[in-house]
Amino acid sequence: MDEDQNHGKILAEWEFDEFPRHERTRLWYIVALIISGGLLLFAILSLNYLFAAIILIIGVIVIMQNRREPQRLTLNICEDGLAIGTNTFYEWKAIKNFWIVYEPPEVKNVYFDFKAGVRPSISLPLEKQNPLNIRKILLNYLPEAVDQENESFSDGLRRILKL
Repeated sequence: MDEDQNHGKILAEWEFDEFPRHERTRLWYIVALIISGGLLLFAILSLNYLFAAIILIIGVIVIMQNRREPQRLTLNICEDGLAIGTNTFYEWKAIKNFWIVYEPPEVKNVYFDFKAGVRPSISLPLEKQNPLNIRKILLNYLPEAVDQENESFSDGLRRILKL
Protein backbone atom coordinates (compact mmCIF):
# COMPACT_ATOMS: atom_id res chain seq x y z
CA MET A 1 0.00 0.00 0.00
CA ASP A 2 0.95 3.63 -0.34
CA GLU A 3 2.21 6.05 2.24
CA ASP A 4 -0.21 8.82 3.20
CA GLN A 5 1.38 12.27 3.59
CA ASN A 6 1.23 12.57 7.38
CA HIS A 7 -0.64 9.53 8.61
CA GLY A 8 1.62 6.56 7.97
CA LYS A 9 1.15 3.60 5.67
CA ILE A 10 -2.29 3.23 4.03
CA LEU A 11 -3.64 -0.18 5.03
CA ALA A 12 -6.97 -0.01 3.16
CA GLU A 13 -8.52 2.51 0.82
CA TRP A 14 -11.85 2.88 -0.96
CA GLU A 15 -14.27 5.49 -2.25
CA PHE A 16 -17.89 5.99 -1.22
CA ASP A 17 -20.70 8.47 -1.77
CA GLU A 18 -21.06 11.27 0.76
CA PHE A 19 -24.70 10.23 1.26
CA PRO A 20 -26.81 7.44 -0.24
CA ARG A 21 -28.97 8.21 -3.26
CA HIS A 22 -32.45 6.76 -2.92
CA GLU A 23 -34.81 5.98 -5.75
CA ARG A 24 -38.05 7.59 -4.64
CA THR A 25 -41.31 6.86 -6.38
CA ARG A 26 -44.11 9.31 -7.02
CA LEU A 27 -45.99 7.61 -4.16
CA TRP A 28 -43.13 8.46 -1.77
CA TYR A 29 -43.45 12.15 -2.65
CA ILE A 30 -47.25 12.08 -2.32
CA VAL A 31 -47.08 10.42 1.12
CA ALA A 32 -44.32 12.82 2.24
CA LEU A 33 -46.38 15.80 1.08
CA ILE A 34 -49.52 14.56 2.88
CA ILE A 35 -47.62 13.87 6.13
CA SER A 36 -45.70 17.14 6.09
CA GLY A 37 -48.86 19.06 5.14
CA GLY A 38 -50.74 17.43 8.02
CA LEU A 39 -47.95 18.22 10.47
CA LEU A 40 -47.79 21.79 9.19
CA LEU A 41 -51.57 22.20 9.58
CA PHE A 42 -51.39 20.74 13.10
CA ALA A 43 -48.55 23.13 13.99
CA ILE A 44 -50.45 26.17 12.75
CA LEU A 45 -53.73 25.15 14.42
CA SER A 46 -51.94 24.56 17.72
CA LEU A 47 -50.11 27.89 17.33
CA ASN A 48 -46.78 26.11 17.44
CA TYR A 49 -44.95 28.23 14.88
CA LEU A 50 -41.53 26.88 15.79
CA PHE A 51 -42.69 23.36 14.87
CA ALA A 52 -44.12 24.74 11.62
CA ALA A 53 -40.79 26.37 10.82
CA ILE A 54 -38.95 23.11 11.55
CA ILE A 55 -41.27 21.17 9.20
CA LEU A 56 -40.65 23.72 6.44
CA ILE A 57 -36.87 23.65 6.99
CA ILE A 58 -36.82 19.83 6.83
CA GLY A 59 -38.81 19.98 3.58
CA VAL A 60 -36.38 22.46 2.03
CA ILE A 61 -33.38 20.35 3.12
CA VAL A 62 -34.86 17.17 1.61
CA ILE A 63 -35.62 18.97 -1.67
CA MET A 64 -32.15 20.57 -1.86
CA GLN A 65 -30.37 17.31 -1.05
CA ASN A 66 -32.43 15.46 -3.65
CA ARG A 67 -31.23 17.86 -6.36
CA ARG A 68 -27.57 17.60 -5.41
CA GLU A 69 -25.25 14.79 -6.48
CA PRO A 70 -23.27 13.21 -3.64
CA GLN A 71 -19.56 13.93 -3.56
CA ARG A 72 -17.23 10.92 -3.80
CA LEU A 73 -15.04 10.66 -0.70
CA THR A 74 -11.99 8.50 -0.14
CA LEU A 75 -11.53 6.58 3.10
CA ASN A 76 -7.97 5.68 4.04
CA ILE A 77 -7.35 3.39 6.98
CA CYS A 78 -3.82 4.40 7.94
CA GLU A 79 -1.34 3.41 10.62
CA ASP A 80 -2.16 6.58 12.58
CA GLY A 81 -5.95 6.68 12.09
CA LEU A 82 -8.79 7.25 9.62
CA ALA A 83 -8.54 9.81 6.82
CA ILE A 84 -11.89 10.68 5.23
CA GLY A 85 -11.76 12.86 2.16
CA THR A 86 -9.09 15.53 2.11
CA ASN A 87 -9.94 17.43 5.30
CA THR A 88 -10.97 14.93 7.99
CA PHE A 89 -8.63 12.79 10.06
CA TYR A 90 -9.38 10.85 13.24
CA GLU A 91 -6.47 9.51 15.27
CA TRP A 92 -6.86 6.03 16.74
CA LYS A 93 -6.56 7.44 20.25
CA ALA A 94 -9.77 9.48 19.71
CA ILE A 95 -11.81 6.42 18.68
CA LYS A 96 -13.20 4.12 21.37
CA ASN A 97 -14.19 1.11 19.24
CA PHE A 98 -15.67 -0.11 15.98
CA TRP A 99 -18.23 -2.60 14.73
CA ILE A 100 -19.24 -3.87 11.34
CA VAL A 101 -22.79 -4.50 10.22
CA TYR A 102 -22.80 -6.60 7.08
CA GLU A 103 -26.23 -7.63 5.82
CA PRO A 104 -26.03 -7.27 2.04
CA PRO A 105 -27.49 -5.83 -0.05
CA GLU A 106 -29.15 -3.31 2.32
CA VAL A 107 -26.52 -2.74 5.01
CA LYS A 108 -22.72 -2.85 4.58
CA ASN A 109 -21.27 -0.36 7.07
CA VAL A 110 -18.43 0.05 9.51
CA TYR A 111 -19.22 2.13 12.60
CA PHE A 112 -16.79 4.06 14.78
CA ASP A 113 -17.62 5.19 18.30
CA PHE A 114 -15.60 8.06 19.77
CA LYS A 115 -14.19 8.47 23.27
CA ALA A 116 -15.53 12.02 23.46
CA GLY A 117 -19.13 11.65 24.60
CA VAL A 118 -20.30 14.68 22.65
CA ARG A 119 -19.18 13.31 19.27
CA PRO A 120 -21.70 10.95 17.67
CA SER A 121 -20.72 7.64 16.13
CA ILE A 122 -20.00 7.68 12.42
CA SER A 123 -20.95 5.06 9.89
CA LEU A 124 -19.03 4.56 6.69
CA PRO A 125 -20.17 2.33 3.82
CA LEU A 126 -17.92 -0.62 3.10
CA GLU A 127 -18.86 -0.57 -0.59
CA LYS A 128 -17.18 -3.65 -2.14
CA GLN A 129 -14.62 -4.17 0.64
CA ASN A 130 -14.32 -7.55 2.30
CA PRO A 131 -15.59 -6.96 5.86
CA LEU A 132 -13.30 -9.67 7.25
CA ASN A 133 -10.20 -7.93 5.86
CA ILE A 134 -11.31 -4.55 7.22
CA ARG A 135 -12.08 -6.10 10.62
CA LYS A 136 -8.64 -7.74 10.71
CA ILE A 137 -6.93 -4.40 9.99
CA LEU A 138 -9.01 -2.46 12.54
CA LEU A 139 -8.43 -5.02 15.31
CA ASN A 140 -4.77 -4.02 15.26
CA TYR A 141 -5.74 -0.53 16.45
CA LEU A 142 -9.19 -0.65 18.06
CA PRO A 143 -11.31 -2.99 20.15
CA GLU A 144 -14.42 -4.37 18.48
CA ALA A 145 -17.77 -3.57 20.09
CA VAL A 146 -19.00 -7.16 20.10
CA ASP A 147 -22.29 -6.18 21.76
CA GLN A 148 -23.20 -4.05 18.73
CA GLU A 149 -24.84 -6.19 16.07
CA ASN A 150 -27.19 -3.84 14.27
CA GLU A 151 -27.06 -0.60 12.38
CA SER A 152 -27.84 2.51 14.37
CA PHE A 153 -31.48 3.49 14.79
CA SER A 154 -30.98 6.69 12.80
CA ASP A 155 -29.30 4.84 9.90
CA GLY A 156 -32.10 2.26 9.80
CA LEU A 157 -34.78 4.95 9.92
CA ARG A 158 -33.05 6.93 7.16
CA ARG A 159 -32.77 3.83 5.00
CA ILE A 160 -36.41 2.78 5.52
CA LEU A 161 -37.81 6.29 4.98
CA LYS A 162 -35.37 6.94 2.09
CA LEU A 163 -34.07 10.16 3.59
